[in-house]
Amino acid sequence: MEIKDDRELVAIMLKEPEKGFRSLMAKYKEALYWHIRRLVVAHEDAQDATQEAFVRIFRSLSNFKGEYSFRSWVYKIATNEALRILDQRRDGRISLDDSPTELNSMSADEYVDYSDLETGKLQQAILTLSTKQQLAFNLRYYNELGYDEIAAIIDSTTDSAKSNYHIAKEKIIKYMNLNS
Repeated sequence: MEIKDDRELVAIMLKEPEKGFRSLMAKYKEALYWHIRRLVVAHEDAQDATQEAFVRIFRSLSNFKGEYSFRSWVYKIATNEALRILDQRRDGRISLDDSPTELNSMSADEYVDYSDLETGKLQQAILTLSTKQQLAFNLRYYNELGYDEIAAIIDSTTDSAKSNYHIAKEKIIKYMNLNS
């Protein structure tokens, strides 16, 4: 039984933890994996961060105060896990100029089909953005979150989230046009 409403999901997690955890995973596993994956790039890192995010969500449920939506809170925890993985890497993230080997491994990744050149170029363009711009763009473009939710996730204002998204979009368009 899939639970659609987050209030019902939270109630079940509190009342029946095992069932609640399974429901949480059913609802958010794929979306959080891909959100994290777009940031950390490597499948193994994304798997690790996704698993840790679910553990943290479950253990921190009593800290959820409802200041913003449960979905935003879940994405915030997942984002923090992705950023933690990136921080563990000395360079913070892949540089398109400095690490062609890592980018080539993206193209050869068995979990993603990068044979579509446009998809590959889009992913490379996103990787050139600052972290806040990446987050704003990914959360808006791929996850279709509102600017208020994005602001809550990335600890900024709604106007800043809008600005980061629009700057990211312009940079991506420029990158795509230069590399076509």
